[in-house]
Amino acid sequence: MAQLSCGYRNSSDRMVIVRCLGPQEFFLERVVFPFELLSFLAPPDTEVQIWTHGLGGPELVESIPVAELVVEATEALEASDVAPVGVPPATAA
Repeated sequence: MAQLSCGYRNSSDRMVIVRCLGPQEFFLERVVFPFELLSFLAPPDTEVQIWTHGLGGPELVESIPVAELVVEATEALEASDVAPVGVPPATAA
């Protein structure tokens, strides 16, 4: 089963619970503290629910398709852009 690399940042000032419900009995549940970033793998077609605890008990705050949380891969630096470890950069003469 293919997995997507995803991320969710809790931008609220309250702790939330991230619950992922996916195909083929995929389930993931994590507590995310304020301003924390949660990185996770999930199959396509997964629904991500954000829950908090209100005065009346648990409250569903948001429901997000996992496709909206996919983390884009950063382009790798070319070898010419990176100096080997322990080798000082060349100085201009």
